[in-house]
Amino acid sequence: MRFLQFSQICLSSAFLLSAQAATFAQFPAQTLSDGARSAIPRPRLSIPELPPIQPVWPEPVEAPVRLVLSRSDRRLYLYRGSQQVRSYPVAVGKSGWETPLGTWAVNNMLEHPSWEHPFTGEIVPPGPDNPLGERWIGFWTNGRSYIGFHGTPTRDSIGRAASHGCVRMFNEDIRELYGLVQLGTPVVVQP
Repeated sequence: MRFLQFSQICLSSAFLLSAQAATFAQFPAQTLSDGARSAIPRPRLSIPELPPIQPVWPEPVEAPVRLVLSRSDRRLYLYRGSQQVRSYPVAVGKSGWETPLGTWAVNNMLEHPSWEHPFTGEIVPPGPDNPLGERWIGFWTNGRSYIGFHGTPTRDSIGRAASHGCVRMFNEDIRELYGLVQLGTPVVVQP
């Protein structure tokens, strides 16, 4: 029974296909005389006019951003996907206070941060003399100490191993970087 139903469908489809083919076939010249050929009505093909297709383009997707710090080059590289799009000169941790190697993630961000002296507890408010400069982008903590990227009023320290583990940047560079990263941005610190 099932086979019969299937064969009926197949035969119906084959009949429709052959009927369509006959509708559009050219009549061979050797089968009919010119007069007989003109007497046979030819079906007209009527195709409804369709509106033009408007393409739908997906919104562009930006590749994820990641930061790669080279301690030996004293440079911070910003990558979008596999393409390096920015490079900044930096100061890294001095001997005994090396910036920790590894893969981290941005875990806090502050504009105009205050700074607490690690030994005296003195608080330095935001301003031109604040050692953290205009922005803070934290990426490492052990619960007591914090390490991150920050601005600095000490411009001549950039390009050297001069900090207590943090990564100093020119204030104009940290302002730009602050607008390019977000919480969770990967940070890779290499030797």
